[in-house]
Formats: sequence, structure tokens, C-alpha cells
Amino acid sequence: MSSIETLPRQHPLRDSLYAELHARPYPVLQAPMQVVHLGILLTTDEKDAEWQHLQQLCRDYGVNPPSDGATSYQQSFAEFELRWERHLEFVTYTFYRPSTQAHLPFKYSPLDFLAPAWLAKLPGQMVVALKLEVHAKNQPWDRQDLSICFEGQRLISAQLMEGQATLWSAFRLQGDNFERILLYIDKLNPNQTGRLVQRVLELETYRLMALLGLNPARTLAPELARMDADLAKMIAQIPILENLDQERELLQSLSQLAAQVEAHRGETNSRFRATQAYYHLVLQRLKELREANTGQRIHLGTFIERRLTPAYHTCTSVTQGLEDLARRIERASDLLRTRVDLTIEAQNQHLLASMNRRSRLQLRLQETVEGLSIAAISYYGVSLFKLILDAGYAAGLPINKELITGISVPIILVGVWWITHRIKHFIMRASQDTPAP
Repeated sequence: MSSIETLPRQHPLRDSLYAELHARPYPVLQAPMQVVHLGILLTTDEKDAEWQHLQQLCRDYGVNPPSDGATSYQQSFAEFELRWERHLEFVTYTFYRPSTQAHLPFKYSPLDFLAPAWLAKLPGQMVVALKLEVHAKNQPWDRQDLSICFEGQRLISAQLMEGQATLWSAFRLQGDNFERILLYIDKLNPNQTGRLVQRVLELETYRLMALLGLNPARTLAPELARMDADLAKMIAQIPILENLDQERELLQSLSQLAAQVEAHRGETNSRFRATQAYYHLVLQRLKELREANTGQRIHLGTFIERRLTPAYHTCTSVTQGLEDLARRIERASDLLRTRVDLTIEAQNQHLLASMNRRSRLQLRLQETVEGLSIAAISYYGVSLFKLILDAGYAAGLPINKELITGISVPIILVGVWWITHRIKHFIMRASQDTPAP
């Protein structure tokens, strides 16, 4: 039998991988039960403050706080039971308390036993506020009682768990600023009841979190249409541009438009991705509720998808619109840069041709100046040589100054030409041997 010492080296996350399956167990609930569920949206800066706030609640009631780094926590307090869960961008607080059949639903709640000051100072923004009550199906309430419970609002009813539970809700905020859901349980045991309640709570939480992306999508849609129209106008200008300045100006406008698109993508990308994830979780929870097809009323799944699906597709459409606009701007910018490069290349070729013409002209002028320089140097050389002959003749040398001077002219001219070309050749060879910087 193998001991732990004989096993291969353990992965550092192995224990947490096993624990993840049991991290958030379903509650075990017995009807009748009162439930209050809060979903709090947190910023990065608020997460630590919310954690300290939860620790304070535990200290006030003298119960064990959650361990560091925990993502879920369940604890019995004096008058209620608390279930806390941390998600990527929000936390949920679910309060449970046994109820009685002696009064209509929603008359009392577990929050009645919670310090109002603690609840009011809870960090973050509340998105989900839901009161749910679970009762046995053989309760005596009629439709008038239900109308009182839901303040006369139109109700949606659904047969869940293949007819073993009935859900009633208006899916609206009531006068106490809470949504209300009433569950009638027929033949479900406490484990099944707990799973059903948890799925209903998650369904509403993910539904509302998914809808957080709808308002940014609606706000961005007109701006997206404006940017799309601006891009179409810019693209239409490309064929009629007349000079490089106009091309550079249009390229700058495209760059500014691209910056606006990237700013909008940065502001909404995470929100729209979250909407997509929450939407699929809602569909999964609806499937897990196993709603029975009664054929007499609108289904819960149909009711929720009727408004949630268009919201999801609106966010998806805006996301795809931003991606498409970014790609079109990139293609237009590439096209315009190519046009600018071709224009610059044509200007460079024209400039090089002009430089070549000037170089040839300078070479001809240089050759002319070089010839004049040879003639001038030769003239001064002949003059110096003639002075030497004059001095020798004055000293009594028997020479013919004019003859010798005439003979020296071509010799000096050839010598000056040879020396000048040798110097020119030396300079050119030195410049070729010098490496380029």
C-alpha cells in the first residue's frame, strides 16, 4: 500500500481543485421559510471595505468570521442564517429564517432582526433586492390574498420541478423596494427545496446583472451610428484628395476616430462580456428549473427570455458594431497610408530627379571651373618661370627668354593638369574607402 511519501510531487493547487466542487453547497430548507437575497455590485476599491464590513457583522453577533480568501460563507446567527458568496464583480447576501402559516407572506423578513445601521453602511451598489418565501402547497390563501401580497400587480405563475413546485411573482419592485417571489412546495424534500430556492435566486441575480449592459448599449448605439457615418464620409474623400496635406489631415481624422472607438471599447468591453456570461447562466438556470408545460399561461422561461434576449442581442450588436468599425477604420487607414506613401515616393522621385539635374549642372560648372583653374595656375607658373629666366638673363646667362618661355608653357600646362587630376583622384578614392556612418 502506497504512502504519501511514495507519491509523485503534488501540484500546489491540487487541494483547492478538490475543494472547488464543494465550495458553494446548496442550502437545506424546510418550508415554511423566509428568504431575503441581496446582490451588491462592487468596485475594486470597495471589495476590501465590504470584506471588513462582513467581519464586523460577525464580531457584533459573536460568530466565527469567514476565513481569509474565502469565496463563500454560511453561518447561523441568533435569529437568522446568513449565506454570503463572492463573485467576480458582486457579492450576494442571503438571509434565511423559518416562517409560519399564521400570516400572509412578506409581512416579516429576516432583515427585521438585522441592525439597520450595518445594512445602510454596506459598501457597493445594490442591484438585487429580493424577498422569497417558501410555503407548503396546501396553504389556504386565495387569489385575493395573493393580490394583497403583491400589491395588486399582475402575476406570473410557473410550475417548476416538473409540477412539484409553483412560483408566483410580479417580477417588479414592490412598495418596500424589494422584488417578491412566492414558492409553493408539494413533494420536495428539504435538499430539493434548497436547490430550487438557490436556482431561483441565481436566476434573478444573473438576469439583473445581465441587464446592466443594456443601458450602456443603448447610450452607445447613437454614438456608434454617428461614428459609422463619419467613417463613411472619410472613406468617400480618399479618391478625391488632391495633395499630401489633405491626405495627412484625413489620416489624422481617422486616427482620432480610431481613438474614440478604442475608448468606447475599453469602457464597455468588460460589461458586455459579463452580460454575455450572465445571459447564458440565466438560460442554464431556466433549464435546471424544469418548468412544466401547462399550456394555460405564459411560461416563466418565455417571459424572461422575451425581454432578456433582446437586451443580450443589443449588447452583442453594439459589441460587433464596435469591432466592425475598428476593422474598417484600420483598413481605411492602411489604404490612406499607402496613398500617402505613394505620394511621398513620387515626390521623392521628383526630388531625386531634380537633384540629379543639379548635380550634373554642378559637375559641368565644376569641370569648367577646373579648366579655368588649370589655366590660371599654369599662367602663374609660366609667369614665375619667366621671372626666373629674367633673373638669369640679367645675371649674364646666354639664354633666349622668349623661346624658353614659349617652350615651358605646354610643359607647365600639362604638369598642372596632371597634378590636379592626381589630387582629385586621391580625394575620390579616400571618400570611397571611408565607411558610411
